[in-house]
Amino acid sequence: MAAPGAGAPPEETLSLWKREQARLKARVVDWDTEAWQRNPDFSGLQRVGGVDVSFVKGDSVNACASLVVLSYPELKVVYEECRMVNLKAPYVSGFLAFREVPFLAEAVQRLQEKEPSLMPQVLLVDGNGVLHQRGFGVACHLGILTDLPCVGVAKKLLQVDGLEKSDQHKEKVRCLRAAGATFPLVGDSGTILGMADIRSREYIRRNQGLPGAPALGQERTLKAQWQEVCPPGGSAEPTDKGRPPEHLGPGPGADPDAPTQAPRDSEAETGPVGVGPREGPCAICE
Repeated sequence: MAAPGAGAPPEETLSLWKREQARLKARVVDWDTEAWQRNPDFSGLQRVGGVDVSFVKGDSVNACASLVVLSYPELKVVYEECRMVNLKAPYVSGFLAFREVPFLAEAVQRLQEKEPSLMPQVLLVDGNGVLHQRGFGVACHLGILTDLPCVGVAKKLLQVDGLEKSDQHKEKVRCLRAAGATFPLVGDSGTILGMADIRSREYIRRNQGLPGAPALGQERTLKAQWQEVCPPGGSAEPTDKGRPPEHLGPGPGADPDAPTQAPRDSEAETGPVGVGPREGPCAICE
């Protein structure tokens, strides 16, 4: 989970970063190319990796870059590396990759050199991919540099291409109660930018006693209530468009390239789904 760096970079640096994003974006492959991706049960997928950069609270420079590889479907850890790093680039919304990706790419390279047989077949990345101000977030960036399929997994919805955390969006999220339930995040352009699910959050509430967790024995009753409110194949469509906090993304009419220094909750440019080369679908939007 990143923290903001001190001071914004000069405009010439931002211009250089934009050009680099545009250059690398041309290499993104946003369709399934691996046999296991096209198989409903992911037959052939044996190793799944995850990467993250975590910070000590109050320190925006020193961080821990982590790479973990799990066997699939057993989900047993087969490789793990955590290394303290010193981040030089400041956090600027939309340019997270230039702050964190070099360290994550180096971790993947070290694994390739030390234990090539344990290389993951897909990487889950803490951040966005195509759901990004310029369609090229940290997951895309890492996918290009490592030549691995990358899936961006972010915690909050980034407002781009007409997406917003409206009452209608929240209602759809509330309807995601069954295992595997999702809904596509479709922008005004008609492009599917991500998929949303809340399975992990519900698990935490249930097992950690957080607010909103159903008591044991109440789950069956709640499930029946959810089915009444959110019948299969449809949901309520409120018309009131509530605006999310500004740090979740630019509002209508805002310049999507305008840099911000807002703190990052996993990624202040947060929102679901990333695409690197040979991308597979997934993400968390709530």
